[in-house]
Amino acid sequence: MQLKVPDSVHADETMMLRVVGAASTDQTDTGSGAAKGGCAPDRSRRRRRAPRPSPLTRLTATAPGLARLATRVASDARRLRPRYPHTDRAGWRRWAPSWRQWLGAAATLTGLTVVLLGSAYAATDIPENLNSYATQQDNVYFWSDGTPMARTGWVRRQAMPLKGIPEDVRGAVLAAENASFYSDPGISFSGIGRALWRTVGQGDTQGGSTITQQYVKNVYLTQDRSVGRKFTEAMLALKLDNEMSKDDILEGYLNTSWFGRGTYGIQRAAQAYYGKDVRELDVSEAAFLASLLKGAGLYDPSLSEANHARAVERWSWILDRMVEIGTLSKTERAAYKKFPEPLKRAPGFDTGKQSDYLVELAAQYARKAANISAKEYDLGGYQIYTTFDRKQEAALTDAVDKARKRARKDDPAKAKTLHFGASSVATDGRILAVHGGPDHRKQGYNESNATTVPAGSAFQPFVYAAALEHGVRKTRDGAAMEVTPQTLYDGDDGIAVRTPEGPYWDRGGKQVTSRNDGGKSYGRIALGRALALSVNTPFMQLGMDTGLDTVRDTAQRAGLLASSFGPQVPALSLGSATPSAIRMASGYATFAAAGKHVEPYSVARITRNGSGVPLTKPGSRRAMKASVAGAVQSALTDAFRTARPGAVTTATVAGKAGTTQNDTAAWYVGTANSVSTAVVAYRIDLTKSLEPLPLDGIAGSVGDSVPYRIWSGARGIG
Repeated sequence: MQLKVPDSVHADETMMLRVVGAASTDQTDTGSGAAKGGCAPDRSRRRRRAPRPSPLTRLTATAPGLARLATRVASDARRLRPRYPHTDRAGWRRWAPSWRQWLGAAATLTGLTVVLLGSAYAATDIPENLNSYATQQDNVYFWSDGTPMARTGWVRRQAMPLKGIPEDVRGAVLAAENASFYSDPGISFSGIGRALWRTVGQGDTQGGSTITQQYVKNVYLTQDRSVGRKFTEAMLALKLDNEMSKDDILEGYLNTSWFGRGTYGIQRAAQAYYGKDVRELDVSEAAFLASLLKGAGLYDPSLSEANHARAVERWSWILDRMVEIGTLSKTERAAYKKFPEPLKRAPGFDTGKQSDYLVELAAQYARKAANISAKEYDLGGYQIYTTFDRKQEAALTDAVDKARKRARKDDPAKAKTLHFGASSVATDGRILAVHGGPDHRKQGYNESNATTVPAGSAFQPFVYAAALEHGVRKTRDGAAMEVTPQTLYDGDDGIAVRTPEGPYWDRGGKQVTSRNDGGKSYGRIALGRALALSVNTPFMQLGMDTGLDTVRDTAQRAGLLASSFGPQVPALSLGSATPSAIRMASGYATFAAAGKHVEPYSVARITRNGSGVPLTKPGSRRAMKASVAGAVQSALTDAFRTARPGAVTTATVAGKAGTTQNDTAAWYVGTANSVSTAVVAYRIDLTKSLEPLPLDGIAGSVGDSVPYRIWSGARGIG
């Protein structure tokens, strides 16, 4: 082939040769599209642009080492890339991946799994709020002798610090549930594998959880059984194991696990199955309780013979397991050959009747005196040690029940609206017993704490004490005159009540007079004697001479509440105030305590999960002079002896009856052996109103008073 050179071009030694037909930029005019020589352009001779290098090419060009690595990776990728069908194989093998492909897939899956789990772990946060059901406990109330009285709350659970749970009990639980607890990461990979296999392969879910996982389920999750819940449980368990100590996790687990018989936590389980505190359990009993964690419905011996057999077998296995892991010696194991039979049923609490009235009073006092919010109290976990005396409560309840039965027999119609309020208060302020009503489940209205009916003539001792303490004034500006038990006053019926200016007139313009029971007149009578005989007229005038504000203040200092007083009129001295039985008993206790008063209280001590709760207890204060209190107590002793000359008693007894002019209440209040007891009988139809109804003889007579019968029965006085 010959090379043809155009004539217009002068050849020289540096000339570049071009292939014929190639476009020349010297011969074209991009602006007009015409050739410089006047001929049409030849598009086939246009210049082509070189392709732009790829980013990978530019990168490898600047880094030779990276280029070699990329080349190698590309080569390996080509080998791993499936080529279907394989030309060098026959049959089904032509379509099967090579070992390199299998290895690559496994490595990829492993990497993705690690990334997924790592991301899930990082994204998992331990919830700030525990499952409210897992943290709720019951509040347990105790009698004054320390025996259980009642419990409140939906959940039978009492938390116990780990230090209060014996090592043997912990060892039994670890042997039964998770021997590697203190060394594992919080989860069991083999257990999770078994659970997943059962879930996927058989459509069921299975346990295999560590103690940490079970604790997570108890306090953070629901009891739902699913793969998703199991995965969340594992992530939380891993994180919790890194953020909490093993001891804290074990303590939480032992306090939130279900043990059957409606109980949660090892402490309540010990009480339910053996009637004792967890600190008192031996190894054998602990091994049985640990078996219940597998499922109380299968291992509670009281449910069936099959359960009993399973319980014995698992109990024995747990003891053997404890030997195996080193928490029990062979010698100790040999000592436990007999199965520790639990109680047939959990010890019950006397709830629903009188104890509920006691619980109501104690709960109100506990929250106030310990400054516990209602929300915190409802979460439970409190042990409230009350002042209520089991024997005295039983005696008072029995006495009221007898009176109620007799009333129903004598007058069934009136008995339907008959109520009895009663309370015993010690001179140091402890409320020992109350009668709140026939049954708290039927009547929540607490008759011992009700301020519904007037005190009547049972209020006279407070008027007498005020006069003895402060004296009387017969004139507006005159000096106070001393009053003694021998001071004489007019005891006739119907005498006019006087002020320093003359007779006292009510708002209706009517002169106020005072009346005695039965209209009886006594003439001039000493105040001490008037109190013993319960003569009204001297005390109505005595109140006016002392000052009604002074009388009211004295009664309040002795124990009555300001809220129980009405208008400050002459009737105040005849007992127009409406104190509760508890407050009347507290007031009379002040006389027996030589004039010192302690506010009545129903809780002596509170703990929560074994730790003491600060409790404000009332202190003693001087309400009146000791001499004044002694004089009142002496008059009340005479009142008892005068009204009950044949009463048989080995104690110094002081007390008096109380009646009202409109016959709406009958009282008896008195002290014996440093205990003051007040009993009131009245009628109210709770279906209509709280307005008192006339007794009409249903509360007995002066000589055969129903309140006195109850009082003497409760105090053991014949």
